[in-house]
Amino acid sequence: MTPSALVPFVYDPPSEPYLTVVHMDEDLLVVDKPSGLLSVPGKAAEHFDCLEYRARAAYEQARIVHRLDMDTSGVMVLAMNPRAHRHLGLQFERRKTVKTYIAEVWGHPAAEEGEVDLPLICDWPNRPKQMVSPEHGRAALTRWKVLERRGRTTRVRLFPHTGRSHQLRVHMLSLGHPIVGDRFYASGEALNASGRLALHAESLELHHPADGVRILFESPCPF
Repeated sequence: MTPSALVPFVYDPPSEPYLTVVHMDEDLLVVDKPSGLLSVPGKAAEHFDCLEYRARAAYEQARIVHRLDMDTSGVMVLAMNPRAHRHLGLQFERRKTVKTYIAEVWGHPAAEEGEVDLPLICDWPNRPKQMVSPEHGRAALTRWKVLERRGRTTRVRLFPHTGRSHQLRVHMLSLGHPIVGDRFYASGEALNASGRLALHAESLELHHPADGVRILFESPCPF
């Protein structure tokens, strides 16, 4: 039985806070997405509630630029006009943004820091899960650094160079240290160690579409 099969999926997004705005101007809407909320609507009609829906209810012109996994919390940026949308989209495509994440992983890595350079591809029969595939995967690179070693877990900061689906989750699993609470890739004690996926988008740095100046947005880790 796969880890994901142990936890039946029920979409029950948090209603409070409904929308947390970190920053807003004529070009940008920066929000703090809670764990359990989809970034964009799901295929099922009952999965309409999402970050995009909530943002556009308050700011009709807001448009999604990138996504976070439903189970991941943290900083997301939306565009407030077509010009900003194009500008931001190119930054993500050309890797001009810098992102950091905080994660709680099961066990204790042997080193204090390192990197994982493993290509990823969709595990199609088990989608949306991803898997390592040196032959067919797309390049994926993550740097990591230990922040605190705890009783049975370790808090790490993650620096993704690429933005593949489930990249951080699969890369930590590949080290033998799955992110706790991960219903797709953790099992047993690692799965049950947290009531949520312990992964948080801590910061996002980008060029402001108006003047190109680098600007940093942050969100405190909630776990």
